[in-house]
Parts: sequence; structure tokens; C-alpha cells
Amino acid sequence: MTSGTILAIIIIYFGILILISNFVSKKDSSNDAFFKANKNAKWYLVAFGMIGTALSGVTFISVPGEVGNPDLQFKYFQFVLGNAIGFIIIATVLLPLYYRMNLTSIYSYIEQRLGVISYKTAATIFLISRTIGSAFRLYLVVIVLQRFVFDDFKVPFAVTVLISLALIFAYTYRGGLKTIIITDTLQTFFLVSSVFLSMKII
Repeated sequence: MTSGTILAIIIIYFGILILISNFVSKKDSSNDAFFKANKNAKWYLVAFGMIGTALSGVTFISVPGEVGNPDLQFKYFQFVLGNAIGFIIIATVLLPLYYRMNLTSIYSYIEQRLGVISYKTAATIFLISRTIGSAFRLYLVVIVLQRFVFDDFKVPFAVTVLISLALIFAYTYRGGLKTIIITDTLQTFFLVSSVFLSMKII
């Protein structure tokens, strides 16, 4: 596949995401819709989209090599089992709490139970760890884009990073959680489809 073809696919894909974002934000732009999707998101879309959320460019690129190593085969399986247990705890403990107390995030609960200092500490730790983790994931994806697409167009690495950030911002800043649910569902569909396609080609 040529770099031009890959670039065309990326443009079409992000064009679809931005259209979805604009459509969702026009229907309802309230805070409740942005942060909670009005509490009426379809459970099967959320569940399917969570698969794509748990995966990332790092998972897709590096895990097959790790699983192929005889010494590391069950290391990733432990992570999968941990995810399954975590999802069960979230569904049975945290989500009922969110609904009962009308919370937007767990940090509101921490503030109510443990005070402002605990709330700010927990939120700060989350933001720092999430920023670092997301930066590493983005870095890997940008390396792949640079190698297979933008090097052919003589685009500098820093510009590739800025383009990637601008595209992500463009489809998330308006639509909120509803947009994320729909786009995560699309992402999961394409990720899972590409796995089966890769297996067929191999």
C-alpha cells in the first residue's frame, strides 16, 4: 500500500469522525450531554467501544511480538484477565455509585468522602499518569505514520505530531462523551477487522 493511499484513508477516516462530532454537538450541546451522554448511551455500543479503548497503537504493534516470545506468552494474558476483573468491578461497584450519586467522575466522590486535598491529589496523579501514558502511545503511532506516510512527503516529525494532535482535538472538543462512544465503536470495528484481515493475508 502506497503512502498516498494510507494518507487518503486517514483523511477519509478523520473526516467521518469530524462529521460525527459536528452532528452530535448540533443535536445537544448541554454539559450533561457532553460529560454523561444524557445517561442514555446504548450499552452494546459502550461495551463494544471499550474494546477499542483498551487497545491502542502500542497494543496493536507490540503485543503480537511479545506473545510470539515463548518466555512472555502468558504475560499479556495476565493483563487481559486483570482487565476482565476490573470491568466487572466497575460494572458492579462504581457504575451504580455514579448513577446513585449523579457523579460525573470518581473524583467528585473522593472530594465528598475524603476532602478537597485528597480529590486534588488523586486528580493530579491521574492527569500526570494519563498524560505520560497517552504521550507514549501517541509517540509510537506518530513514528509509524512518519515512517510509512509522511517521510515520503518530506514532512518533519514535529509537524506530524502537531497534525495528529490537531486531528484528535478536532473531533473530540465539541461532541463530548456521545462522540467518544461512537468513534470508539468505529475504532474497535476497524481494529478487529484489521486483525482478521492481517491473519488472512499472513
